[in-house]
Amino acid sequence: MSIQIDRKIGKDDLIVIAGAGGFIGGSLARYFHNLGYTRIRAVDRKPLPEWYQRVPGVESISADLSEKENAVRAVEGAAEVYNLAADMGGMGFIERFRVECLRSILVNTHLIEAAYRAGVQRYFFSSSACAYNTDLQKDPNVRALKESDAYPAMAERGYGWEKLVSEMFCQEYWHERGLETHIARFHNIYGPNGTWFGGREKAPAAICRKVIEAKDTGNLKIEIWGDGAQTRSFCFIDDCVLGVDMIMHTDALIATPINLGTSELISITDLVTMVEEIGGVKLERSHNLDAPKGVAGRNSDNTFIKQVLGWEPSTPLRDGMAKTYAWIEQQYADRKAGKRVVQD
Repeated sequence: MSIQIDRKIGKDDLIVIAGAGGFIGGSLARYFHNLGYTRIRAVDRKPLPEWYQRVPGVESISADLSEKENAVRAVEGAAEVYNLAADMGGMGFIERFRVECLRSILVNTHLIEAAYRAGVQRYFFSSSACAYNTDLQKDPNVRALKESDAYPAMAERGYGWEKLVSEMFCQEYWHERGLETHIARFHNIYGPNGTWFGGREKAPAAICRKVIEAKDTGNLKIEIWGDGAQTRSFCFIDDCVLGVDMIMHTDALIATPINLGTSELISITDLVTMVEEIGGVKLERSHNLDAPKGVAGRNSDNTFIKQVLGWEPSTPLRDGMAKTYAWIEQQYADRKAGKRVVQD
């Protein structure tokens, strides 16, 4: 399927990507660079050597965008701004570091105001399915969440509330000040070049790493957080960056939050089985019932995105997990050999 996107910007117009030292932001910078955009400014608070991806030909700046002056400098001369900067990780991080997650609102507050004052044409905010009402996610056999399910509000503590309030900033800057904003609610983005160890990794990467470690050490066991019955849908990174591009350049989606995820629901138990099959191993399982596990179930209702874009993320989970597993396996081997890897 050939997708035509009218971006309304020139190849030499400046695109600013906040959070570009991380997984999704770095992938988005590479995506636009590969499309032939010649002026991309990538910004992240991490020191440059710690960025997950550095794209040749992309201006890379280390700056903390929660500081107003840095936000003002970052968007100077920009046609479009993509805000993917946030302090976040998997459930282990989100549940433990709620204040850090909430403080990400400073990035969006300063960046959207700076973008408005700089005359930016379009502003994108990466929201999350964590913005949805948690009362609707107490059953693993959850019904898929549609965009209206964010209200009445009962978001995930810390991270989810930051996302929901920042969405409101985007909506009000459009309605009151005329800054064109676009909002996507990400559903568990995964794939190569992401976090895979250290506590911030999400379930797909964590399970891949655990299976690879078990094979390497010969200790054929795996610990699963929770009882394994909790369910999720997972969206492959290639679908994510294409979806961001389409959402940003669709007039019908101005200041309108939209799901960006797959509707392929899977339990954590079945995800472990899938990764075991990819790795060619069978492991003895144990369950840590005290570990962070998040909501019981969460899935993306893609009715709206199919209606507006005639498209939805479609990479089968097994295909995406096979690519993710192969990448993490290489990272694991490199790290073991003393080479530099993502996150080092």
